[in-house]
Amino acid sequence: VRDTTLLWALRSPCNLGCRYCYFGTIEEDRAAPPAQPGQLSHLSRDDVSLADITAFLSTLADSAIRRVFIAGGEPLIWPQVFAVAEMIKAAGAEVVLCTNGIPLSRPEITGQIISLGVDAVSVSLDSADSAYNDCYRPSRNGHHGWADVVAGIRALLAARSGHDAPKVGLYTVVTRRNITALGEVARLADDLGADYYVPQPISLSSDHRLHGELALRDADVPALTAALDGIYEARLAIDLPEISYAQQFLSTITSSTQTAPGCFGGHQLAFIEPDGSVWPCPSSYKIAATSPAQRRTIRGRHAAELFSPQLRTCPDDCALMSVDCVNMWPLMGFDRFLHPADAP
Repeated sequence: VRDTTLLWALRSPCNLGCRYCYFGTIEEDRAAPPAQPGQLSHLSRDDVSLADITAFLSTLADSAIRRVFIAGGEPLIWPQVFAVAEMIKAAGAEVVLCTNGIPLSRPEITGQIISLGVDAVSVSLDSADSAYNDCYRPSRNGHHGWADVVAGIRALLAARSGHDAPKVGLYTVVTRRNITALGEVARLADDLGADYYVPQPISLSSDHRLHGELALRDADVPALTAALDGIYEARLAIDLPEISYAQQFLSTITSSTQTAPGCFGGHQLAFIEPDGSVWPCPSSYKIAATSPAQRRTIRGRHAAELFSPQLRTCPDDCALMSVDCVNMWPLMGFDRFLHPADAP
């Protein structure tokens, strides 16, 4: 049974320097290189080679892998990303590209996305206001920003004309500063002609320099509730996560950890880092709780073996659900976006 979703942070580099990126920032990592297992960095020097990736993907067709979300870093600045996407598609799995959107303005990029039959493209955009977005998502070259992201979305949607794929969606990182503007981003997605929209809570450690400024807290719940309710009630021509996602979103604001009954992490979901490390899910709590003996890698491994039912050792009811995890529910419910006619 092909029931497994992979979230794959394929490469480390990125052309943006987002101030709250889960990879950290280049400046911080130069000053204090990450040393903990599972700690991501844009400066990684041990990204798995294309040869190792190819060897792993050659075994995908016989595995339980159904869908692969290719993320980063920024995957579309790595020329080999389309060779990877082509192998995944050839193995009978679906491909979703997660991008900052800037490379989509290049015709050779959108052309390959269309010709390969990529199933969906998710674009990060945190505001309908360019100043807010570019403040927290500055480009490394100081030139690109919000306008280029929107232009890239328009370019992809124009290139898609007459084709069934890809579906195109927007993702917004929700902070204390953009709660009331979420409806505007949803309407922008609708106006652009996108297919889906997902607001996702920011996840910052308590010692992060932006925690006090941006982290969501109990006092934000009423405004968040109103904003999320407003998006669902607007009845826009875009698909949204199943309505229960909004409650999951809100619950992790008021509780740092909780139990997730029947959690899919480590069962129907796995997270792959740029160095090839495989974790049950992206949760920092779950990664910290994974013993050295349980750590795995795609290097030299067969996908059918690596993701076999025998290795699904996570408890069904995970007690480590946190704000890290909430963003996984829309990924696991992605049929809602790819196959809306079949969704409940």
